Amino acid sequence: MKNSVKDLDPNTIKTFGSQLKGSLVLPSDASYDETRKVYNGMIDKTPGVFALCKDSDDVIAAVNFGRDHNLLVAIRGGGHNGAGLGLCDDGLVIDLSGIKFVDVDTTSNTVKVGGGNIWNEVDTATHEHGLAIPSGMISTTGVGGLTLGGGIGYLARKYGLTIDNLLEADMVLADGTFVTVNATEHTDLFWAIRGGGGNFGVVTSFTFQAHPVKDVIGGPTLWPIERVEEIMEWFDGFIHDVSEDLNGFIATMVIPGPPFPEELHQKKFCGIVWCYVGDPAKFDELFKPVLALNPVFAHVGEMPYPALQTLFDGMLPPGMQWYWRADFFNELGAEVRAAHLKFGSSIPTPLSQMHLYPITGAAARVGAADTPWAYRDAKYAGVYIGVDPDPKNADKITDWCKGYYDALHGHSAGGAYSNFMMEEGQERIKASYKHNYARLVKIKQLVDPNNLFKVNQNIKP
Repeated sequence: MKNSVKDLDPNTIKTFGSQLKGSLVLPSDASYDETRKVYNGMIDKTPGVFALCKDSDDVIAAVNFGRDHNLLVAIRGGGHNGAGLGLCDDGLVIDLSGIKFVDVDTTSNTVKVGGGNIWNEVDTATHEHGLAIPSGMISTTGVGGLTLGGGIGYLARKYGLTIDNLLEADMVLADGTFVTVNATEHTDLFWAIRGGGGNFGVVTSFTFQAHPVKDVIGGPTLWPIERVEEIMEWFDGFIHDVSEDLNGFIATMVIPGPPFPEELHQKKFCGIVWCYVGDPAKFDELFKPVLALNPVFAHVGEMPYPALQTLFDGMLPPGMQWYWRADFFNELGAEVRAAHLKFGSSIPTPLSQMHLYPITGAAARVGAADTPWAYRDAKYAGVYIGVDPDPKNADKITDWCKGYYDALHGHSAGGAYSNFMMEEGQERIKASYKHNYARLVKIKQLVDPNNLFKVNQNIKP
């Protein structure tokens, strides 16, 4: 049984606060309600205390405080986790948002990033040098959560997942020790954090391999939702064989409003959002098969890579209601495509959507046991996302997501990408790590035998 912060002597908390370069936020503080907000407005948790850490020493003090007082401990980086796993009720939140830096080394094209950074900050800094690190699709996402879960995005076909580009990390373990993990030091732990989530410690910095990406050719193409089965079948035959310089994810979606033309607003579509990182002179020829399908809208052009990364930030600001369900898929057969037509035609709110991200190219060439990310052989990571600004629509978007999931789960590969999961139980977590789960448990037993770090997609020691 964990203690509540309320049970601690106020002087004990005060002494803890005096050990930090950062600060504490308590329920009695004016900033408390603002501090406890996360990206998903559906999450309403009331932590006992926030430790706003400024550096690794602050994190060590916070970890020791949480462990010594038997508190429930959550770790928050960017606060984007769909299930709200950066917060906990009555416990301690170790908040990393004050640990921010982006150091670009152009001699090795490596980048060292703070545990509290968000991707927009990283993309801006690397872009100045004509570099990019593979990440996700929304630039307000935290570096830590996205990386520790895997990191699938626009650059995955060309340069792999985010974890495939992680070279090193600095961590604070459950016993308060500070370690650096990489391919030669603490190799088991380095393996575990490349997809195993926040189970193994608090990562205070990441060092990544960056790649030469300055401008890309990208943007969306749209077809009426009635064509989704045809477009999916075509996409499935196209994306795995085309040049790895081209990537795209397929979606069922509603056009909610600007910046899209007015005649598209509130209509349902099958969309593909593209990203091309190759020679611009070769793009038109490569893209001919897409245009031959006569999209009703094609806004694909040259832009800075950070512009593509921020394309949907304005439509999806923090604080909306979110509900997620996800699966990996090995095929997009007729029954799967028919379900996408059914649920894509009944999207409940303008911002709710479904995405299928191809796992192919560089992301698929990593061995299925080389990192905890077990589904290298799946063809797609799928996610159903219910989104709406109004809490009154929380049930509506949740029911649609669950229905979509129920219709397709029987056709899936079994598990899901952990960054797309809500709190769905232990069997679901095991299914998502498959053959790698037992090794993760062994490493967890070594570094966190009492499961201090349990507010996550938890690997029980």
